[in-house]
Amino acid sequence: MTMSAASRQNTLNTPSTPSAARSMPAPGPARAPGRSHWRDWLALGLLMFPVLLVAVDNTALTFALPAIARSLETSGVQLLWIVDAYPLVLAGLLVAMGSLGDRIGRRRLLLVGSVGFAAVSAVTAFAPGAEWLIAGRAALGFFGAMLMPSTLSLIRNIFPDPNRRRLAVAIWAAGFSGGAALGPIFGGWLVEHFWWGAILLVAVPIMLPLLAFGPAFIPESRDPHPGRVDVPSILLSLLVMVPVVYGIKELATEGFGALPALLIGFGLAMGFVFVRRQLRIGSPLLDMSLFRNRVFSTAITANVLALFSFNGFILFLAQHLQLLEGMTPSASGVAMIPALLATVVAGLVAVPLVRKVRPGFVVAGGLALSATGHGLVAFGNHSAGPALLLGALLILALGVGTAETISNDLILGAVPAEKSGAAAAISETGYEVGSLLGTAVLGSILTASYQHNLLFPAGIAEATSGTAAHQAGETLAGAMDLAATLPAPLAEALRGAARAAFDSGVHITAGIALVLMAGAAVLAAVALHRVPKAR
Repeated sequence: MTMSAASRQNTLNTPSTPSAARSMPAPGPARAPGRSHWRDWLALGLLMFPVLLVAVDNTALTFALPAIARSLETSGVQLLWIVDAYPLVLAGLLVAMGSLGDRIGRRRLLLVGSVGFAAVSAVTAFAPGAEWLIAGRAALGFFGAMLMPSTLSLIRNIFPDPNRRRLAVAIWAAGFSGGAALGPIFGGWLVEHFWWGAILLVAVPIMLPLLAFGPAFIPESRDPHPGRVDVPSILLSLLVMVPVVYGIKELATEGFGALPALLIGFGLAMGFVFVRRQLRIGSPLLDMSLFRNRVFSTAITANVLALFSFNGFILFLAQHLQLLEGMTPSASGVAMIPALLATVVAGLVAVPLVRKVRPGFVVAGGLALSATGHGLVAFGNHSAGPALLLGALLILALGVGTAETISNDLILGAVPAEKSGAAAAISETGYEVGSLLGTAVLGSILTASYQHNLLFPAGIAEATSGTAAHQAGETLAGAMDLAATLPAPLAEALRGAARAAFDSGVHITAGIALVLMAGAAVLAAVALHRVPKAR
């Protein structure tokens, strides 16, 4: 290493120069004396437990939504909040927790978060109502915010060599993406054989290996010159996320009105205040200078848009396979196994690929694949069976696995090692903001389109109670449940009407995702084209 940390950071903050483009493979700090390589890979293996848990927990619960809706008699809005309460709180606290890990120690924060996540999961598994489940998911978001930035920043410090780090990040991304695809299989089996709460309860045994062996094998790391924690900035970050997302939900489900406009406007105003405060204080919660690096900011944008579209896809696919195709939760999960394998393989193949192809073009290619998958859904016929949708998921998984692996390595490589916690937190915030907005925006559009386009067949009002009809008008699960109680001709008519209303929303949301992915692919190709091939 011939470049000091200070000079390397100055170079990274000047993205217009060729040296800034070459900052991606910059070496990190010296290796800990006497530390063997096998201990590094063992530490990475232990870090995979919280990664898998968080990823599985997200998508497994999504596939359990029909069972939750029936068990807790939830409304459409409550179902969205059950999904979104966790990433909403998590996204608001990720930057704060990443900075806190830089200050108190990333391993310490990881272990505290693991204990809290396991304990809250065990309690939330027995939630007696939708409100309790939403509250439990919010509490999981608090402790989850301690987990993901810690894992990624620890990887940055455990593997200072760029090539080993790139492989480690690929394994991390494969664990995250693969866990997201594995979640429906695992969750579906648990829902069928036990109940939906079992999905949360398994967090306890999954965390045990990390808690038992993590202190011995995962090296502690922190910023040697940390600043103070700025509490007002933490509160401001929450005041940005919560009102904006809630306003989007109200806008999509209730239509234009004063309340959603006020909420979104207030959140955006708090965002302006938050940014100004970060630029003016001596120890900012979010180092805004990181965004001056074109590589860093473009990779973050790619992550946000990729997760936005991917989570919106998973949200509708889970309901389509179970409620319209008649699959059991576990069968619908098994149908996604090819996508699981594709995500893992794509991430690992991307590592040697960047030695032959510039990383920017690899990221752009992955995003273009994602756009192709959404195009199949936007313009395809969904009534001919699940083959088209599962094929689109396979293409989407290949694209997301490729793009996210390389974009995350670009994010970590673009900052000095002592700032890895903040960089990892921003990267994870991109993940969660994308996931959150994907379910909030695309999910709300899907729900609103279903409710607006559902036309009850003649005779429904006379054949059922007002409560059942209201549930059918709220969610697809409610319509399928109502159809199961009706005579055959009327039931078939209701199923057809519900399918048509649901598909109308799917075409709209897939079209939105298609445009976003195509735009992101162009942005990555243009903004990252100077980043050289890996050595």
